[in-house]
Amino acid sequence: MPGILNARTAQQKFRFSNTAPATALAPFVAHYWLVGWDLRGQDPYEQHVLPYPSVNMTFTVGRCRIAGVPKGRFSEVLRDTGRVFGVRFQPGGFRPLLGAKVSSITNRFLPVDAVFGAAGRDLADAILAADDSTAVAIMNTFLTERVSEPDPTAEVVTAIASRIATDPGLTRVDELASEFDIGVRRLQRLFADYVGVGPKWVIRRYRLHEAAARAANGADLDWVRLAFDLGYSDQAHLTRDFTAIVGIPPARYARAQ
Repeated sequence: MPGILNARTAQQKFRFSNTAPATALAPFVAHYWLVGWDLRGQDPYEQHVLPYPSVNMTFTVGRCRIAGVPKGRFSEVLRDTGRVFGVRFQPGGFRPLLGAKVSSITNRFLPVDAVFGAAGRDLADAILAADDSTAVAIMNTFLTERVSEPDPTAEVVTAIASRIATDPGLTRVDELASEFDIGVRRLQRLFADYVGVGPKWVIRRYRLHEAAARAANGADLDWVRLAFDLGYSDQAHLTRDFTAIVGIPPARYARAQ
Protein backbone atom coordinates (compact mmCIF):
# COMPACT_ATOMS: atom_id res chain seq x y z
CA MET A 1 0.00 0.00 0.00
CA PRO A 2 2.48 2.64 -1.19
CA GLY A 3 1.94 6.31 -0.27
CA ILE A 4 0.42 5.72 3.17
CA LEU A 5 -0.95 8.89 4.77
CA ASN A 6 -1.07 9.35 8.55
CA ALA A 7 1.56 6.64 8.86
CA ARG A 8 1.87 6.79 12.65
CA THR A 9 -1.78 5.92 13.14
CA ALA A 10 -1.57 3.32 10.38
CA GLN A 11 1.26 1.52 12.17
CA GLN A 12 -1.14 0.73 15.00
CA LYS A 13 -3.61 -0.88 12.61
CA PHE A 14 -1.57 -2.96 10.18
CA ARG A 15 1.89 -4.26 9.35
CA PHE A 16 3.66 -2.96 6.28
CA SER A 17 6.94 -4.08 4.74
CA ASN A 18 8.63 -4.13 1.37
CA THR A 19 11.15 -6.41 -0.29
CA ALA A 20 13.50 -5.86 -3.20
CA PRO A 21 12.87 -7.88 -6.37
CA ALA A 22 15.40 -10.14 -8.04
CA THR A 23 18.34 -8.13 -9.38
CA ALA A 24 17.34 -8.74 -12.99
CA LEU A 25 13.94 -7.17 -12.30
CA ALA A 26 15.24 -3.94 -10.74
CA PRO A 27 14.79 -1.92 -13.97
CA PHE A 28 11.12 -2.88 -13.98
CA VAL A 29 10.06 -3.38 -10.34
CA ALA A 30 10.61 -0.88 -7.52
CA HIS A 31 9.74 -3.37 -4.80
CA TYR A 32 7.24 -5.91 -3.53
CA TRP A 33 5.10 -4.76 -0.61
CA LEU A 34 3.09 -6.62 1.98
CA VAL A 35 0.29 -5.46 4.25
CA GLY A 36 -1.25 -7.63 6.95
CA TRP A 37 -3.84 -6.81 9.60
CA ASP A 38 -5.86 -8.36 12.40
CA LEU A 39 -8.75 -6.11 13.43
CA ARG A 40 -11.00 -8.77 14.87
CA GLY A 41 -13.13 -7.20 17.59
CA GLN A 42 -12.32 -3.70 16.32
CA ASP A 43 -14.04 -1.26 14.01
CA PRO A 44 -13.00 -1.30 10.34
CA TYR A 45 -10.13 1.06 9.59
CA GLU A 46 -10.07 3.36 6.55
CA GLN A 47 -6.58 4.04 5.25
CA HIS A 48 -5.99 6.94 2.85
CA VAL A 49 -3.26 6.56 0.25
CA LEU A 50 -1.45 9.14 -1.88
CA PRO A 51 -0.23 7.03 -4.79
CA TYR A 52 3.09 7.34 -6.55
CA PRO A 53 3.29 7.53 -10.37
CA SER A 54 3.56 3.76 -10.62
CA VAL A 55 1.44 0.85 -11.72
CA ASN A 56 0.73 -1.63 -8.91
CA MET A 57 -0.35 -5.26 -9.09
CA THR A 58 -2.09 -6.51 -5.94
CA PHE A 59 -3.28 -9.85 -4.62
CA THR A 60 -5.76 -10.33 -1.79
CA VAL A 61 -8.57 -12.83 -1.31
CA GLY A 62 -11.39 -11.99 -3.70
CA ARG A 63 -9.49 -9.25 -5.54
CA CYS A 64 -6.39 -9.69 -7.67
CA ARG A 65 -5.86 -6.77 -10.00
CA ILE A 66 -3.58 -4.34 -11.79
CA ALA A 67 -3.98 -0.69 -10.85
CA GLY A 68 -3.05 1.98 -13.35
CA VAL A 69 -1.74 5.23 -11.91
CA PRO A 70 -4.57 6.81 -9.87
CA LYS A 71 -4.70 10.57 -10.35
CA GLY A 72 -6.22 11.23 -6.94
CA ARG A 73 -6.06 9.98 -3.40
CA PHE A 74 -7.81 6.70 -2.76
CA SER A 75 -8.88 4.79 0.33
CA GLU A 76 -8.90 1.18 1.45
CA VAL A 77 -11.11 -0.13 4.25
CA LEU A 78 -9.49 -2.87 6.33
CA ARG A 79 -11.68 -5.15 8.42
CA ASP A 80 -11.35 -8.47 10.27
CA THR A 81 -8.08 -10.09 9.14
CA GLY A 82 -6.33 -10.08 5.83
CA ARG A 83 -3.20 -9.71 3.75
CA VAL A 84 -2.26 -7.96 0.53
CA PHE A 85 0.78 -8.83 -1.57
CA GLY A 86 1.68 -6.06 -4.00
CA VAL A 87 4.12 -5.27 -6.77
CA ARG A 88 5.03 -1.63 -7.24
CA PHE A 89 6.52 -1.20 -10.69
CA GLN A 90 9.07 1.44 -11.56
CA PRO A 91 7.60 4.45 -13.37
CA GLY A 92 7.82 3.13 -16.93
CA GLY A 93 8.54 -0.42 -15.79
CA PHE A 94 5.13 -1.90 -16.58
CA ARG A 95 5.11 -0.79 -20.24
CA PRO A 96 7.06 -3.84 -21.54
CA LEU A 97 4.60 -6.16 -19.78
CA LEU A 98 1.46 -4.33 -20.82
CA GLY A 99 2.40 -4.09 -24.48
CA ALA A 100 0.34 -0.90 -24.84
CA LYS A 101 0.46 2.70 -23.71
CA VAL A 102 0.30 2.86 -19.93
CA SER A 103 -2.01 5.87 -20.26
CA SER A 104 -4.61 3.37 -21.49
CA ILE A 105 -4.97 2.07 -17.92
CA THR A 106 -4.56 5.33 -15.98
CA ASN A 107 -7.27 5.62 -13.31
CA ARG A 108 -8.36 2.06 -14.13
CA PHE A 109 -8.24 -1.36 -12.51
CA LEU A 110 -7.82 -4.53 -14.56
CA PRO A 111 -8.02 -8.16 -13.43
CA VAL A 112 -4.59 -9.76 -13.58
CA ASP A 113 -5.72 -12.16 -16.28
CA ALA A 114 -6.69 -9.23 -18.54
CA VAL A 115 -2.96 -8.72 -19.12
CA PHE A 116 -1.49 -12.16 -18.42
CA GLY A 117 -4.33 -14.48 -19.43
CA ALA A 118 -4.62 -17.93 -17.85
CA ALA A 119 -1.09 -17.57 -16.47
CA GLY A 120 -2.35 -14.58 -14.50
CA ARG A 121 -5.10 -16.66 -12.91
CA ASP A 122 -2.59 -19.35 -11.98
CA LEU A 123 -0.30 -16.67 -10.56
CA ALA A 124 -3.08 -15.27 -8.39
CA ASP A 125 -3.91 -18.71 -7.01
CA ALA A 126 -0.26 -19.39 -6.23
CA ILE A 127 0.34 -16.03 -4.53
CA LEU A 128 -2.76 -16.32 -2.36
CA ALA A 129 -1.76 -19.82 -1.23
CA ALA A 130 1.86 -18.88 -0.44
CA ASP A 131 3.52 -17.37 2.61
CA ASP A 132 5.31 -14.05 2.14
CA SER A 133 8.76 -15.33 1.20
CA THR A 134 7.35 -17.93 -1.17
CA ALA A 135 5.14 -15.29 -2.79
CA VAL A 136 8.23 -13.19 -3.48
CA ALA A 137 9.97 -16.16 -5.11
CA ILE A 138 6.91 -16.97 -7.22
CA MET A 139 6.64 -13.38 -8.42
CA ASN A 140 10.35 -13.16 -9.21
CA THR A 141 10.07 -16.24 -11.42
CA PHE A 142 6.86 -15.09 -13.11
CA LEU A 143 8.14 -11.63 -14.01
CA THR A 144 11.66 -12.71 -14.95
CA GLU A 145 10.21 -15.05 -17.56
CA ARG A 146 8.35 -12.10 -19.12
CA VAL A 147 10.96 -9.33 -19.16
CA SER A 148 14.02 -11.21 -20.36
CA GLU A 149 14.94 -8.41 -22.78
CA PRO A 150 15.85 -4.91 -21.55
CA ASP A 151 13.79 -1.96 -22.75
CA PRO A 152 16.15 1.01 -23.18
CA THR A 153 13.30 3.51 -23.41
CA ALA A 154 11.73 2.25 -20.19
CA GLU A 155 15.11 2.59 -18.48
CA VAL A 156 15.44 6.21 -19.64
CA VAL A 157 11.94 7.05 -18.42
CA THR A 158 12.61 5.39 -15.07
CA ALA A 159 15.84 7.37 -14.71
CA ILE A 160 14.00 10.63 -15.43
CA ALA A 161 11.29 9.80 -12.90
CA SER A 162 13.97 8.92 -10.34
CA ARG A 163 15.57 12.31 -10.92
CA ILE A 164 12.24 13.99 -10.17
CA ALA A 165 11.78 11.92 -7.02
CA THR A 166 15.20 12.63 -5.57
CA ASP A 167 15.45 16.38 -6.23
CA PRO A 168 12.64 18.42 -4.62
CA GLY A 169 14.12 21.53 -6.23
CA LEU A 170 13.37 20.23 -9.71
CA THR A 171 9.99 21.77 -10.45
CA ARG A 172 9.85 22.60 -14.17
CA VAL A 173 9.35 20.30 -17.15
CA ASP A 174 11.56 22.38 -19.44
CA GLU A 175 14.47 22.12 -16.99
CA LEU A 176 13.97 18.36 -16.81
CA ALA A 177 13.86 18.02 -20.59
CA SER A 178 17.01 20.09 -20.97
CA GLU A 179 18.89 18.03 -18.40
CA PHE A 180 18.16 14.82 -20.32
CA ASP A 181 18.57 16.47 -23.73
CA ILE A 182 15.00 15.62 -24.73
CA GLY A 183 12.44 17.98 -26.24
CA VAL A 184 9.52 18.89 -24.01
CA ARG A 185 6.93 17.39 -26.35
CA ARG A 186 8.87 14.16 -26.72
CA LEU A 187 9.21 13.96 -22.94
CA GLN A 188 5.46 14.40 -22.59
CA ARG A 189 4.81 11.64 -25.13
CA LEU A 190 7.27 9.28 -23.43
CA PHE A 191 5.63 9.77 -20.05
CA ALA A 192 2.12 9.25 -21.43
CA ASP A 193 3.29 6.07 -23.15
CA TYR A 194 5.45 4.60 -20.38
CA VAL A 195 4.25 6.14 -17.09
CA GLY A 196 0.61 6.86 -17.85
CA VAL A 197 0.69 10.52 -16.79
CA GLY A 198 2.65 13.57 -17.91
CA PRO A 199 5.94 14.82 -16.44
CA LYS A 200 4.28 17.90 -14.93
CA TRP A 201 1.84 15.64 -13.07
CA VAL A 202 4.71 13.47 -11.83
CA ILE A 203 6.62 16.51 -10.56
CA ARG A 204 3.57 17.81 -8.70
CA ARG A 205 2.81 14.40 -7.20
CA TYR A 206 6.33 13.92 -5.88
CA ARG A 207 6.26 17.46 -4.45
CA LEU A 208 3.03 16.63 -2.62
CA HIS A 209 4.72 13.53 -1.20
CA GLU A 210 7.57 15.76 -0.06
CA ALA A 211 5.14 18.20 1.56
CA ALA A 212 3.30 15.36 3.33
CA ALA A 213 6.59 13.87 4.58
CA ARG A 214 7.77 17.19 5.98
CA ALA A 215 4.38 17.87 7.54
CA ALA A 216 4.46 14.46 9.21
CA ASN A 217 7.74 15.38 10.89
CA GLY A 218 6.36 18.41 12.71
CA ALA A 219 3.78 21.19 12.66
CA ASP A 220 6.29 24.02 13.11
CA LEU A 221 7.10 24.38 9.43
CA ASP A 222 7.76 27.55 7.50
CA TRP A 223 4.99 26.96 4.97
CA VAL A 224 5.95 29.94 2.84
CA ARG A 225 9.49 28.61 2.52
CA LEU A 226 8.28 25.08 1.85
CA ALA A 227 5.97 26.31 -0.92
CA PHE A 228 8.90 28.15 -2.51
CA ASP A 229 11.21 25.13 -2.19
CA LEU A 230 8.65 22.91 -3.93
CA GLY A 231 8.11 25.27 -6.84
CA TYR A 232 4.76 26.77 -5.85
CA SER A 233 4.05 30.42 -6.57
CA ASP A 234 2.94 31.01 -2.99
CA GLN A 235 1.69 29.25 0.15
CA ALA A 236 -1.93 29.49 -0.98
CA HIS A 237 -1.11 27.50 -4.12
CA LEU A 238 0.52 24.73 -2.07
CA THR A 239 -2.42 24.70 0.34
CA ARG A 240 -4.95 24.39 -2.50
CA ASP A 241 -3.01 21.61 -4.21
CA PHE A 242 -2.43 19.67 -0.99
CA THR A 243 -6.03 20.03 0.19
CA ALA A 244 -7.46 18.98 -3.18
CA ILE A 245 -5.53 15.69 -3.12
CA VAL A 246 -4.96 14.83 0.55
CA GLY A 247 -8.34 16.11 1.73
CA ILE A 248 -7.21 18.55 4.43
CA PRO A 249 -4.87 21.59 4.48
CA PRO A 250 -1.18 20.84 5.11
CA ALA A 251 -1.05 22.68 8.45
CA ARG A 252 -4.00 20.65 9.73
CA TYR A 253 -2.41 17.45 8.44
CA ALA A 254 0.79 18.35 10.32
CA ARG A 255 -1.07 18.95 13.58
CA ALA A 256 -2.76 15.55 13.28
CA GLN A 257 0.50 13.63 13.12
